[in-house]
Amino acid sequence: MNNDTIFALSSGFGKCGVSVIRVSGNDLSDMFKTLLGKSKYDARHAYFCNLRDKNGELIDQSVITFFKGPNSFTGQDVIEIYSHGAPAVVNAIFEYLKTFGARLANRGEFSQRAFYNSKMDLTDVDGLAALLDAQTDMQRKTALKSMMGGDGKIYNAWRSKMIEIAAYSAAILDYDSDDLPVNIGDKIKSQTNELYTEISTALSHYKNSRTIRSGFNIVLVGETNVGKSSIFNCLVGSNRAIVSNTPGTTRDVVSAQLDIDGYLVNLSDTAGLRETNDNIEQMGIERTRSEIENANLVLRVETLDLQAKPNDNEILVINKSDLLKSKTNKDAIYVSAKTGDGINELTNAIRNKIHKLLDGSESDLVINARTYDLLSECRDELNNALTKSNDNYDIFSEHVRRAADALGKILGLITAADVMDATFSQLCLGK
Repeated sequence: MNNDTIFALSSGFGKCGVSVIRVSGNDLSDMFKTLLGKSKYDARHAYFCNLRDKNGELIDQSVITFFKGPNSFTGQDVIEIYSHGAPAVVNAIFEYLKTFGARLANRGEFSQRAFYNSKMDLTDVDGLAALLDAQTDMQRKTALKSMMGGDGKIYNAWRSKMIEIAAYSAAILDYDSDDLPVNIGDKIKSQTNELYTEISTALSHYKNSRTIRSGFNIVLVGETNVGKSSIFNCLVGSNRAIVSNTPGTTRDVVSAQLDIDGYLVNLSDTAGLRETNDNIEQMGIERTRSEIENANLVLRVETLDLQAKPNDNEILVINKSDLLKSKTNKDAIYVSAKTGDGINELTNAIRNKIHKLLDGSESDLVINARTYDLLSECRDELNNALTKSNDNYDIFSEHVRRAADALGKILGLITAADVMDATFSQLCLGK
């Protein structure tokens, strides 16, 4: 980590009431005195001031606060400037900060300094990145839990137990049995098996964690001209998809995002399934099949009152119910995109499917792609210790140590430069 004084806009750029500019460095006391225009101040106290440049010209009326390291976000001295949000004001403050020798921060550089100063571990950084991307209440809750150290506590507890197991395994070879706890071999195998089970359970919930983070995928499918696009528009509440009586109107996937009870939902309208010689329509049909493969839930739309039964991940929707004389399929939901009849029932059915699949099934850990691979490596090493050591406790110890190292990489205690760069580059400027 370099010792540059860095600054960045922590709030969004553009016309707004207030902008927040953050500065971090090793010794910012003199800078703060100059900004404030006073020689005495108290840390963590908000001061209203006329912020002037080197020539004494007024830049803006601002509120500024000084956070003395290590009691700050980065662990260094931090200054926060709350100015009016006009881009011209922000740019003028940036130019003024450069006269102190400060430079614009790189993406995630503030959090990177917090990591190096033991204010955060990499799981906290992952949680922060997820929180900044959160669009729904459920995403916010899971990201906050991770960012506030919930994941780190679990990983640290697992890792401490593995280090203890590895130490006892190695000690079996070096010490007399009288100097070790009774039945230590059976105990460490039992503890290793418990860890293996806990980690395997956490990994089994990865799909649900990923769904909460990236969205629950729902796709409308069916033959041409059954009204998929009309139903899509009803669910979205706007005319996003083109509606026509001409078969094959939808050639590509049309998508929209919804918030249903705090869950992010990715709803997609697709090309109708039929035999066609139209190359462009064929490409749309291929994309429809791809959407079906990646869907958490399929809305299969028909217009005829067939006695079909939906699959587990399907809702059977019979459209144009206003033209039907009878409704005999108890496993279907009858709707009329034209009149709106049945749309509320369909929405409630979707809501119930989401809650059935996701409620209470997420792990205590927020697992992303990076942590999934390392956690899988950890689980596999524990399995190797249990199944491949053949009561050789030296080999047993080595496998458990490797498992602990994988958790160390998740936390950032043992890591490579490329892992660090990928993790912090998720964040925006000012973080």
